Amino acid sequence: MDRRKFLHQTAATASFAALGGLPMRSLASPKITKLTILHTNDVHSRIDPFPMDGSRNQGLGGVARRSKLIDEIRAQESNLLLLDSGDIFQGTPYFNFFGGELEMKLMSQMGYDASTIGNHDFDGGLDGLVKQLPHATFPFINCNYDFSDTVMSEKAIPCKVFNKSGLRIGVLGVGIALHGLVPLKLYGDTRYLDPVVEANKVASHLRNEEKCDYVICLSHLGYKYENAQVDDIKFARSSKYIDLILGGHTHTFMKEPHFISNNENKPVMINQVGWAGIVLGRIDVMFEKNAKNRCVTCQNQVVR
Repeated sequence: MDRRKFLHQTAATASFAALGGLPMRSLASPKITKLTILHTNDVHSRIDPFPMDGSRNQGLGGVARRSKLIDEIRAQESNLLLLDSGDIFQGTPYFNFFGGELEMKLMSQMGYDASTIGNHDFDGGLDGLVKQLPHATFPFINCNYDFSDTVMSEKAIPCKVFNKSGLRIGVLGVGIALHGLVPLKLYGDTRYLDPVVEANKVASHLRNEEKCDYVICLSHLGYKYENAQVDDIKFARSSKYIDLILGGHTHTFMKEPHFISNNENKPVMINQVGWAGIVLGRIDVMFEKNAKNRCVTCQNQVVR
């Protein structure tokens, strides 16, 4: 596999300017620590590549090729997080036959560190989701679905802190409103809470109590809507302490990340990589010890 054929550079120098960057002499310093974040969203049970039928996506996607690419990057990078922004389920007969078991097992084998919950992850009902959780070696993270009165109680966590070579990386998750989108019988007594309010509380905890160096939000809100519905852009503008939003739901193939100023006029990076595992998102963050400035680059790689 020739990686140069599908490497798509999206924001190397632009993100330097957006985040203030680091001087080139700092990049050569031993005090620099690099974090590599790989991410997917809306894979929708796409286990095999798209068939070679002349369609636009023929030959793209599929678990085997994505797994190989992840392994190659993991062999090169010592500090890596692999994350998903929801809608793991639904879209091919694999889900209809196995109810999500195969998807969970394959993601576990690929070494995913965390996922949030998308609306289609309720397609087997709460009982169906709970049934598949033991096949996942990674946590499901969401802070704005209250599962207290359901079988999902204490099965999801609001956030998690990952330690990478002395860096503390906080990850939280938010999901879209389920009413009118998911049949009531599938989500039952799940209560939807304001994602901005809940995420800001959790992000504050991660930054101030957990002393996280970087805070990532796994979002299944959708990238952008013309109406008043909360999306990643509106969410980012109202956010605090969140550095990066990895989006889902709208199947948006972003050619480059979008930077939004939050409610403290600090930049928040948003990225989303379409659907079906066609693209693997990659974000590299360089941290300088005892410095606030960070250098960020983003590469979205088509899985061929």
